[in-house]
Amino acid sequence: MLYTKQLNKNHLSLNQSIALIDCNNFYASCERIFNPKLIGQAIVVLSNNDGCIIARSKEAKKLGIKMGEPYFKAKKIIEKNNVRVFSSNYSLYGDISQRVMETLSSFSSDIEIYSIDEAFLSLNGFENYELNTYCQHIRKTIKKWVGVPVSIGVGSTKTLSKIANNLAKEHAHYKGVCILKNLIEIKNGLKLTPIGDVWGIGRRLSLFLRKNNIDDAYCFSQMDRSWVRKNMGVVGEKTYLELNGVSCLDLDLTPSDKKSCCVSRSFSKPIEKLFDLEESVSTYGSRVSEKIRGEGLVAESMSVFVLTNHFNKREKQYSNSIKLQLPFPTNNSINIVKRALEGVRKIYRPGYRYKKAGVILYGLTRHNLTKGLLDYDREISDSMMEVIDKMNNRYGSATLKIASEGIEKIWTMKRENVSPCYTTRFNELVEVKS
Repeated sequence: MLYTKQLNKNHLSLNQSIALIDCNNFYASCERIFNPKLIGQAIVVLSNNDGCIIARSKEAKKLGIKMGEPYFKAKKIIEKNNVRVFSSNYSLYGDISQRVMETLSSFSSDIEIYSIDEAFLSLNGFENYELNTYCQHIRKTIKKWVGVPVSIGVGSTKTLSKIANNLAKEHAHYKGVCILKNLIEIKNGLKLTPIGDVWGIGRRLSLFLRKNNIDDAYCFSQMDRSWVRKNMGVVGEKTYLELNGVSCLDLDLTPSDKKSCCVSRSFSKPIEKLFDLEESVSTYGSRVSEKIRGEGLVAESMSVFVLTNHFNKREKQYSNSIKLQLPFPTNNSINIVKRALEGVRKIYRPGYRYKKAGVILYGLTRHNLTKGLLDYDREISDSMMEVIDKMNNRYGSATLKIASEGIEKIWTMKRENVSPCYTTRFNELVEVKS
């Protein structure tokens, strides 16, 4: 039964236009901005400690290199095909992402930043032919101003725009922009989309749907709504409605504050001494404090955790964590690091080889709270943290840091192939020679 018969036509949102802008192979594209010689070459980007492959250029994908594959397993293919390998450079990627989002905000005031390389825009009021022209203009502007190629999908719902975006990437004839607005375009687009590629349909649901001979998005959109609700619940029904042009997912223009924030890393090599654990926990405590300050938040409590390498069955194992209440809501790095050090000293046990540690902040709320009876001098604290943040933003991360973070960090993350930061450190700016 066609959905136009199942659903009230007045509820369809075909006049609404939601665009999903997605940066193509974002991490690899960031590496190419300041090194044009990499254009056309196969590139992979590795996770923390150069462990797994987390990004691939389209050239690397064609070689059969898999996402999430451990680096050592793909090393033969990488070396044989002269694939360029980069350690993750999140300072660079974060800065380029911010530039992309600032550029997008000039095209529409209604923007939802969905991830580091994706954003939804409201483009209501355009006819279809105008939409295509406008979206091509957006693509060219981002490429010119930032240097990153993007694909754009437009639909009457977020799920349809997600499908349109995938089609824009996969099929060259779209020239980077796919618009699914009229019923024929939607039908053809859904038929080209495997059910497992539909936003909101995970691996378990896709297996279930295939067992019921539902192999693509179009087949799913033609199912009886009551069957979908009974077998897939409210979430599945919302996906079904979105595919049928009924908007169930509004743009999130004012994202809600996060409730917790974590910074943790695996060490480049196992550490055994309390001193080294204290250095790492101090560093992570400082970074996580910096993160919540950037979002105007303060934390009420925190936890510290440590663990050994559970994959190494030849060594004895240990993991532990401790919850710590902060005396008052704060985002002051010094206060948080002091508390984190108290925690790690309580849970440390000698005789183990630790592989990872981390600091988590909980109970995050807006900074403008009423001060408590035992509260600290917030004005002085804020001024001090502001100076530290400005210095580190201008001259590079950890230019100013807490002494307990250490200097020669034997545990620091392995990054053998990291590129320069280019845009976030003065000493790594590109030099133009005449």
